Amino acid sequence: MEKTSIILDVDTGIDDAFAVLFAATHPAINLLGITCVDGNTNIDNVVANTLKVLDAAQSPDIPVARGALRPLLGESQYAEYVHGADGMGDLGIAPSSRKVDPRSAVELLRDLIENSSEPVTIVPLAPLTNIALFLRAFPETAKKIHRIVLMGGSASAGNATATAEFNIWHDPEAAAIVFQSGVPITMYGLDVFMRPGITREQALELKRSDSKSAQFGGDLALAFMERLGVSPITLGDYGAVASVIRPELFTTAMFDVVVDTSAGPARGQTIVDRRDAFLRELEPIDLEDSAKVRVTLDLDVDAVVKLWLETVNSKAKNYLS
Repeated sequence: MEKTSIILDVDTGIDDAFAVLFAATHPAINLLGITCVDGNTNIDNVVANTLKVLDAAQSPDIPVARGALRPLLGESQYAEYVHGADGMGDLGIAPSSRKVDPRSAVELLRDLIENSSEPVTIVPLAPLTNIALFLRAFPETAKKIHRIVLMGGSASAGNATATAEFNIWHDPEAAAIVFQSGVPITMYGLDVFMRPGITREQALELKRSDSKSAQFGGDLALAFMERLGVSPITLGDYGAVASVIRPELFTTAMFDVVVDTSAGPARGQTIVDRRDAFLRELEPIDLEDSAKVRVTLDLDVDAVVKLWLETVNSKAKNYLS
């Protein structure tokens, strides 16, 4: 099976864990490494949580590096009300014995990209601080990135604020650097983020599996449901990873996009020019620092959910079809 080489950049809370579990388990993904950044929770929790997920996936040694402790400007804003004090639902999961890579996140990104014989896709599922720092620190290596497929932004409403999605809002200056970098970007945002989800019944079925990764995924999903009081619960960041290897399940289109870095109520908004072509020609967008970005607009929800369920349970003897 042909594999796609990716590097994940994460702020591992519950929805990042769904994505890491998938990426570390799917046979078509060559997970080169994972960089961690302050976001859903503090950097110490993010690193610890990421290692725990790799344990659950029973993955081989994958380098995991610590990254930025805070946004480029301003202070951190954590999402403990969603992810818990430890960032992973306060489930009391045992610490991992895996070792953290001694390199910084930007150094690991540089080394993995420079040493790869295959094109590398970076998949950020978090605030874009690490990626912005890498692009500025190693511009020659950055030219070798195949593309960036990120979870962040919105072509409609926000969640951190009325207009801004959390990952972009947490560090809009970093997001602006990434969007304007010239690297091909696909934005998997709030317009599709919430749609793929699993029910309580599906989560309980995973817990009954004899696969460690399936049981772990079921526990996370149930904890997420308990915290938010909803079912189905979104698989969140996972969709961005799925879109890398199964693009036929997703509908995308190119738009001009700009990140609002102002201090006003729209700070962190991804402004997406979705006007009809004739209107754009009559009144071209007059936004400084806009970029051409591929935006995910729709997806085959059932197929995307099935892909996650089958992948995290793929090592089970009582395989779920």
